[in-house]
Amino acid sequence: MPEHNRLDPAAPWVEVVATDTDWDAADPALLTSMLGQLVLIRTFEEYVLDLARAGLVHGPAHSSIGQEGGAVGSVLPLTSRDTVNGSHRGHHQFLAKVLAHVEPKGIDPRREFSSDVRAVLLKSLAEICGLDRGFSHGRGGSMHLQWKEAGAIGTNAIVGGGVPLAAGSAWAHRHSGGDAVAVTYFGDGATNIGSTLETMNLASAWHLPLCFFIENNRYAVSTVVTEATGEPRLSGRGPGFGIASWKVDGMNPLAVHLAMHEALAHMRAGKGPTVIEADVYRYFHQNGPFPGSAFGYRTKEEEKEWRDRDPIRQLSGHLVRRGILSRDEIDATTERATRLLASIGEVLLEPLPGGRPGQRRIKPDEWPDPSWVDVGVRGDLGEFSGARLADRDTFTGALAEQKFIDAVSGVMARRMETDDTVVVMGEDVHRLAGGTNGATKGLKDAHPDRVLGTPISENAFTGLGGGIALDGRYKPVVELMYADFMWVAADQLFNQIAKARHMYGGDGAVPFVLRSKVAMGTGYGSQHSMDPAGIFATSAGWRIVAPSTPFDYVGLMNSALRCEDPVVVLEHVDLYTSTGEGPVEDLDYCIPVGKAAVRRTGSQLTVLSYLAMTGYVLEAVESLGSVDAEVIDLRWLDRASIDWDTIGTSIKKTNNVLIAEQGALGTSYGGWLSDEIQRRFFDWLDQPVQRLTGGEASPSISKVLERAAIARAEEASAKLDEMGRY
Repeated sequence: MPEHNRLDPAAPWVEVVATDTDWDAADPALLTSMLGQLVLIRTFEEYVLDLARAGLVHGPAHSSIGQEGGAVGSVLPLTSRDTVNGSHRGHHQFLAKVLAHVEPKGIDPRREFSSDVRAVLLKSLAEICGLDRGFSHGRGGSMHLQWKEAGAIGTNAIVGGGVPLAAGSAWAHRHSGGDAVAVTYFGDGATNIGSTLETMNLASAWHLPLCFFIENNRYAVSTVVTEATGEPRLSGRGPGFGIASWKVDGMNPLAVHLAMHEALAHMRAGKGPTVIEADVYRYFHQNGPFPGSAFGYRTKEEEKEWRDRDPIRQLSGHLVRRGILSRDEIDATTERATRLLASIGEVLLEPLPGGRPGQRRIKPDEWPDPSWVDVGVRGDLGEFSGARLADRDTFTGALAEQKFIDAVSGVMARRMETDDTVVVMGEDVHRLAGGTNGATKGLKDAHPDRVLGTPISENAFTGLGGGIALDGRYKPVVELMYADFMWVAADQLFNQIAKARHMYGGDGAVPFVLRSKVAMGTGYGSQHSMDPAGIFATSAGWRIVAPSTPFDYVGLMNSALRCEDPVVVLEHVDLYTSTGEGPVEDLDYCIPVGKAAVRRTGSQLTVLSYLAMTGYVLEAVESLGSVDAEVIDLRWLDRASIDWDTIGTSIKKTNNVLIAEQGALGTSYGGWLSDEIQRRFFDWLDQPVQRLTGGEASPSISKVLERAAIARAEEASAKLDEMGRY
């Protein structure tokens, strides 16, 4: 018989229960402030449901009625320096944080609510209704609530999507030397999401001051938690990652408050992340003003059992029992909150002209201006005011032949030396003499606390970098070893980082740099070879840089790091070992955003290309000798940064265009570009824009099949010859 030794987790896992003794010992000011917050949030939510019922909330209204005890109990111990983010069901989390910010000494429910409280509720309601006076001018709505000044860094409509972002906030807190913490709120459904579990592992490995606050309301829409997981005590996730964990009755705000105090002591002492699971209950369906029993997945008996333990009812009972407040005073608090919400509604609503008595509409002046629809997708590049701009024809420093990869590592070393806000992270960037290709050579030794080797968890560390960027104190440079790995982190790249500036109002910087390589031709096959430029070009918010020479890499990386928009810097393995002119000592210039480079002048044909394909096109043109082609290296590939002046001048001269790229036909970058060229320059074209791409399929492992799937000089020669005979 084998011997069996019991293994216990290294991290504690406990349940916190508030006793009558705890209630008797609680500061009256704490309990009355809890009541003030609970009543305001409940009344606010009920008013939102009334508006939703009347069709005045466009989109979902995910109410948190019944769950307020977890939010209020956990937020009151925080400071405005501490940050929180939350889920699509986040009204209560957001309101608890911003109310605590404007009333740091607590809300006295016996008095009229302050003008600051009124202003916060008005802006919150306006945002939920999609109105201009909202925190994000109506762009965020119910599911994307943000007020950074209060430490509310954004609720999130993607289940689990905000968790990695909160880890970035926690990293910034710790690295800055303070004792602030981050709290990320999510539900039972998100505990099974990869981004959540990846972030738990990363936060534990890096000892981040991050609290994973699980609101276990038992249902992911209609799927009960016992159907979705074998261990419905969701705080059990924590010990598996070495995270100290607490389980608590979320309907009891004092119990949550006590648990959060213990978790905060742990985090502020530098002991790493925590998990708190609060058992709560949403009284209504996933969305809207009807109970879950109306949809058949819950019983009225179950709903009554939870309502009997309502957090406001529990707290009120203890306030009366201790003689702190009377029933009449508590009822008067609710009446004041109801009047406050009604008066706020008067600001935003008016009678519907010609409607039935009581019918209302949003006042027309409250809506955002439709012309503002795309403002703030990217910034205005004001951050380049005062930047030293240079290009090859204006650069005055010394130049010498150098390897492309040495320019990559050289400019990163320079920026980290001169800017202590730059942080580099990715798999193996701290090992192997500069990662898998040498791009981060020497950086770990020089800056050990700002070069972060990550676990294999692209969603988590990409989102963590996004959270650092949104925090604003540091500039993350995230490396994804292969471009194909971007799809592992697709939620963070395309739903979170790309949309954040616009979604939260258009004026928040997102200084995030993503480095990744295009590796077709290396034999790594279908899942390590793609060119992502065509995909990124369809994602509003990203800027795209594609350097093809050492000189360009230095200037374009400097511009990427100066830019306050997210920038993806594409690199090609064919270029790493190539040589070309690069700066010897001056690594501080920026190549202007939106400036292409004419690599060869010509009069017969305009060829637009980027990355390694630019060199293959030049090789093809020189080998043919029969086609006088003008070759333009695009360098900047996103819609906002295309150099239409250079392209237009060339087209008006040649009247013919070829877009040449190596990547696959289906995700071709040239697809959208050719369409745009034909819209802008139709009258100048002698024939439709021609395209040269790789095949339909991704490159295979087979050397022969891989070569057949991508375009190089031979394919460029054939296409140029064909067009030259036109």
